[in-house]
Amino acid sequence: MKTLKIQNSVISKLTFVVMTLVLLVGCQSAYYSAMEKVGVHKRDIMLDRVEDAQTSQEDAQVQFKSALEQLSQLISYDGGDLAAQYELVNDQYLASKASADEVSSRIDAIESVADALFDEWNEEIQQYSSNSLKQQSQQKLRKTERTYQTLIKSMYRAKDRMAPVLSALKDNSLYLKHNLNAQAIGALQVEYITIKRDVESLVADMSSAIEQSQQFIDLLKAE
Repeated sequence: MKTLKIQNSVISKLTFVVMTLVLLVGCQSAYYSAMEKVGVHKRDIMLDRVEDAQTSQEDAQVQFKSALEQLSQLISYDGGDLAAQYELVNDQYLASKASADEVSSRIDAIESVADALFDEWNEEIQQYSSNSLKQQSQQKLRKTERTYQTLIKSMYRAKDRMAPVLSALKDNSLYLKHNLNAQAIGALQVEYITIKRDVESLVADMSSAIEQSQQFIDLLKAE
């Protein structure tokens, strides 16, 4: 009887997830259809979302550098209100997390429209009566998909770099909160070296993703 209840619970949860996904897909399809009626096509939406993601990555670069700078000032602490220092460090962590969440959201939005765009493109290719035009369109699709895959991998690489930095920033914030004394600063000095390295790697990966974004934007605008 207990096993049956567990099975029913699992089935209910799976059903809820499936229904939610169906509704989300339906909402997205309705959105794209509505936009097309006013002359805004999936390619235009894709372009806008990649540009938005590029901006969010640039903002995130600035924010993570700012968080690193705040930590640098903290470990140079030479007396003063440590509670105030904690507030500054915590604010930087929260701002960095918000930036990371924004980047993640932008990536999800790009993937959503990319799936719809490439599915539509594939379907429309089959409608060509001219083999020559059909082949040209297929070549453009493959080129766009390759560039897109390079872009999205680059974005995910940068996104994945953010997680350990955020964890370290949170740890340092909590440690400072729980140890508002000079000894806490000494402990954080060791952590700073690792965070500095990770932030530098993150900024480099974001620069690469931003560059890939621009290449994809240029490709879409040229076609």
